Amino acid sequence: MQSSHATLVPPGRLIDRLRTAPLQFRDGLLPALKSYRPLRLGGGRDAASPVLRRIGSLEVRLATTASEVRRAQRLRYRVFYEEGCAAADAMTRLLRRDTDSFDAICDHLLVIDHESRDRKGRPSVVGTYRLLPQAVAESHDGFYTSREFDIDDLTGRHRGLRFLELGRSCVLSAYRNKRTVELLWHGCWAYVRRHGLDVMFGCASFEGTDPDALALPLSYLHHYASAPESWQTRAVGERYVGMNRMPKEAIDPRAALRMLPPLVKGYLRLGASIGDGAVIDRQFGTTDVLIILPVAAISARYIEHFAASGERHAA
Repeated sequence: MQSSHATLVPPGRLIDRLRTAPLQFRDGLLPALKSYRPLRLGGGRDAASPVLRRIGSLEVRLATTASEVRRAQRLRYRVFYEEGCAAADAMTRLLRRDTDSFDAICDHLLVIDHESRDRKGRPSVVGTYRLLPQAVAESHDGFYTSREFDIDDLTGRHRGLRFLELGRSCVLSAYRNKRTVELLWHGCWAYVRRHGLDVMFGCASFEGTDPDALALPLSYLHHYASAPESWQTRAVGERYVGMNRMPKEAIDPRAALRMLPPLVKGYLRLGASIGDGAVIDRQFGTTDVLIILPVAAISARYIEHFAASGERHAA
C-alpha cells in the first residue's frame, strides 16, 4: 500500500455519528471509545501497479488509500452484519464498518464497478479479499487464522515455503456471479505471482453455529477432502470441533456438495484440501474450516487460464 500513515478513521464523521446516535445506543459506547485507537496504513509494501485485471466495467486491483480500505470495510459490514448473522459491538454499529487490527497491515483486493457509483460519486466497491503475506504477519502479530488453527505448526513444517493468508472475502449480493469471482481469483493469483508466494490458506465459513446441522457437508469434507498428513493442521485447543460426524458410507456426495458454500467449492476445484477440525465463530455466526492450497497443487488448467487472462490484460 502506498499511502503511508493514512488514518482509517475520519474523526469528524465519528463524532457526528455519536451525536446523532440514540441514547440507549450511546450507553454502550463509552468502553469501546476508551479502548479505541485509530488504525494507520503502513506504506510502500506493494508499489507495483495496483490494477490487476478488468472485465467490462469491473476492475480488480489493490487498495492504495485508507479511504479505499474503509470502503472495503463498509462492504464487509453490509455482507457480514446486515445480510449475515455477525454480532456487532457498539463501535462497529457506530462506524458501520467491519474492522480489526489486521486491516492496517494487510493488502486489500478490491473489485470495483465503474458503471455503479456510491453516494459520493465514486465507482462502487462490490467485492473484496484481505491478503496477509507471511513476512508481514511475522513482523507484526502473526496470522489472523492462528486464532482458530495451528498455523505456526503448518509454517514450521514448511520453512522453505512462503505463505499467504486469504481472509474477509465477500461480494455484494447483486454481483455474486462467475465474473466477479473470477476477478477475485485472478487478483489473488496475480498477487501470488508478483510476490513469489507458495501456499495460500485461510478460513472458509458455513452459516450457522450448530455442527450437527452441518453434519453432512462437514463429514463430506473430512472423508473426501482432508489435507494429506504433510499439510494437515488442527484447530486449536478447546475450539476444536470434530468434522467426522457421519460414516463415509452414509454420505450422499451430491447432497453434500449442494450444501458447500460456493467459496469452499471453488477452493476444492482449484486443488485445495481441508484442515483437521472446524471452529465455531460466535461473533460471525459461522462454522469455520481451514483451507490449505499449495500453489503446486493447483490444477494446470487453472494456472493456464489465469496466465492467459493476465497476458490479455497486459496486452
